[in-house]
Amino acid sequence: MNENGKLGVRMIRKVGFLAALGCVILSASLVAHHGNAAFENAKTVTVKATVTEWIWSNPHCFLKFDVKDDQGQVVNWIAETSNPPDMVARGWGRRSFKAGDEVTVTMIVAKNGVPVGRVRDVVLPNGQKLSAAGAAPAAAPTP
Repeated sequence: MNENGKLGVRMIRKVGFLAALGCVILSASLVAHHGNAAFENAKTVTVKATVTEWIWSNPHCFLKFDVKDDQGQVVNWIAETSNPPDMVARGWGRRSFKAGDEVTVTMIVAKNGVPVGRVRDVVLPNGQKLSAAGAAPAAAPTP
């Protein structure tokens, strides 16, 4: 503060600079959160699976499921989708899955080999296909 009890121009500039720097740092982490670098984007994998849990939450929904590997061992997978409003627009819902459902999941998988993926589509036990990729279908015209 100067002798008049007011913040000087230099102090205001310093505070402004620090505030701007903080915004840049926070926005960089938000962009990194939505990156695809961890996934094999050019290759999809399809597995027959048993649902263990469907997590309907923001900012992403998650499908947990078990898959038997080539040796017959059960591998616990988790795959993300978009947020609930996006998924509703694609026909998904809070009750789309229940534990024990036998489904077919198509996804892109993590490059490092861990059982993590991003869902492209799921075929339900009744044969219905739910898509999580691409643009949401257009809303039906109102009469």
